[in-house]
Amino acid sequence: MVKRDEIVIMKEESSICTRRGVLVWEELTVEAARPKKKLLNNATGSALPGRLLALMGPSGSGKTTLLRSLSGRLAGNVVVTGNVVIGGKKRCFKCREVSYVDTEELFLGTLTVKETLAYSANLRLPSRMTREEISKVVEETIIQLGLEECADSRLGNWHLRGISSGEKKRLSIGLEILTQPHVLLLDEPTSGLDSASAFYVIQTLCSIANDGKVVVCSIHQPSNEIFNLFDDLLLLSSGETVYFGEAKMALKFFADAGFPCPTRRNPSDHFLLCVNLEFDVINAAPMRSELTSSNPVTGKKTEDIRATLIECYKNSEQMINARRRIQCLKSNGDHVIKSNVSGSTSCWKQLYTLTHRSFLNMSRDIGYYWLRIFFYSLAAAGIGLFFFHLGTDKDSILARGKCVSFIYGFIICLSFGGLPLFIEELKVFYGERSKGHYGEAVFVLSNILSSFPFLLVTSFCVVAITYSMVELHLVLAQSVFFFLNLLVCLSVIEGCLMVVASLVPNVLMGIGAATGVILFMMMCSPIFRPQPDLPKFFWRYPMSYLSFATWAVQGQLKNDMLGLEFDPVIPVNPKIKGEQVLKLIFGVSLNHDKWWDITALVALFIAHRLILFLVLRYNKRQISPLRWFYAKVRPRYGEGFSLSKKQPRIAFKKQQAVPLSAE
Repeated sequence: MVKRDEIVIMKEESSICTRRGVLVWEELTVEAARPKKKLLNNATGSALPGRLLALMGPSGSGKTTLLRSLSGRLAGNVVVTGNVVIGGKKRCFKCREVSYVDTEELFLGTLTVKETLAYSANLRLPSRMTREEISKVVEETIIQLGLEECADSRLGNWHLRGISSGEKKRLSIGLEILTQPHVLLLDEPTSGLDSASAFYVIQTLCSIANDGKVVVCSIHQPSNEIFNLFDDLLLLSSGETVYFGEAKMALKFFADAGFPCPTRRNPSDHFLLCVNLEFDVINAAPMRSELTSSNPVTGKKTEDIRATLIECYKNSEQMINARRRIQCLKSNGDHVIKSNVSGSTSCWKQLYTLTHRSFLNMSRDIGYYWLRIFFYSLAAAGIGLFFFHLGTDKDSILARGKCVSFIYGFIICLSFGGLPLFIEELKVFYGERSKGHYGEAVFVLSNILSSFPFLLVTSFCVVAITYSMVELHLVLAQSVFFFLNLLVCLSVIEGCLMVVASLVPNVLMGIGAATGVILFMMMCSPIFRPQPDLPKFFWRYPMSYLSFATWAVQGQLKNDMLGLEFDPVIPVNPKIKGEQVLKLIFGVSLNHDKWWDITALVALFIAHRLILFLVLRYNKRQISPLRWFYAKVRPRYGEGFSLSKKQPRIAFKKQQAVPLSAE
């Protein structure tokens, strides 16, 4: 009878081994280098298609570490050993089989639910798919996640009230299932939701799993109704596996170990009470030690309970069955599996899609450009009233120089208003880049193209108002140059602010850093002091040549002064030419034409965008630039990732996480 049962079990395991998309991890250990600490210790388990696996455990138990290990998103300062297998094949972390949904996903709040899904689909689905096919995929995803009622509602931002948190959670899931990944990993999908919304989200995951997908989600403390929706359970505590098996058999396991769950207690609450070591810390506090020194449920120390449960699991039938299944899966093959999803989106389609999305976001968010355009125009009108109809008398010589300095000084300072919006857009980019939706070059180019129309409008408004009120050099060629000069100067400032935004962690530090950088650039320009009067060391060479304010103001002074003649201080003297004013009063060199000044601005514009590209390329990556060479000469995380305990530990380079759905 025993032999017959063993034969039946082996047949069932053989059928499981042949099923497509089974996710298995064996002896998976993750250890932080600094400080040295084991985040995960010899974790072994599997996730089957059609079954919903829950990762449970107290805070710091290793749930997120395990999910990031399976999705290839671990930090660069960790040491990883173990096997990760999908369908009997060693998994390549660059393939498109696994999608990962983080605890908090960031979106562009001005877009609707349908638009968000549509743009994501166009960025990631193969270029060979027609617009009708992509629209069909988006509609099916909306229906599958129950988002029909809010499909045309905006997500919400600082001035728009958007959809609920539960709908945002389902939207983040929908973004990942657009490309039909085999494995879906979710980190705390019910975090911050009420009981009804949380139940709806888990029910949605059940329907996805029933479609033959592998679904694994971490959850902290689910209600009894939500717990009953899970098929399998992996309980972790301080990186150790306490239980792995069917969720409904967990109560029997705890009861057999001597820690039965009370009749009217939520099973998940009971499990966490038995394995959460923080209860011992609380009981050790002076105020608590007088009352009790044991677990509030079992009357024993939680550390002893946890040790007993871990030992019971190591000798349990669940552990034996898990080992047998893993050995069966390992015998099926050893080569790296390739993605079954064919085709990818072209860079040109990604550029068009991202440019269109960014332009739509800028046009709908009144704080991005419209509010700044209003203040730009208001500042131009103020300057126009302040320097109304200057003319060419002797008093207008200094006034014209001050007017040009005022214009560019106000324009530069008002550009700070876009910094918070830049930072929010960069956060969305970092999230999408980490999933491999698109690269840094596409993002930088799309930002240039999408912002260009707004910079055109800004420059036109400022030039039209100031020229008509101040009556600068009233020639069409001069006004066109002023327009181009101001346009390129604004573009350089935008690039400079985006570089700062990509280097700071939050808005407050961004405003402080950007203020310092911009003022530093203005200090060595003619706005404050003529170039010949600057100290030669550092301020004149090289800072005055690196400052965009220097070239912009210098070019506009030439544009306005050259060709004009001013009344002399003494009436009998000849008129003063603009060339003399530039050289003697404003210290502007006439060794080069004004078009060389605008050419220098264009060069600075290109340089700032290249710096932005490089910063985005290497900043906020999964590995420090100082460790790049060290990691480069070692095996890369996810390329033939199959390590055993006997092999030496390897510090893997943290790469851009590219789940299957990302491409």
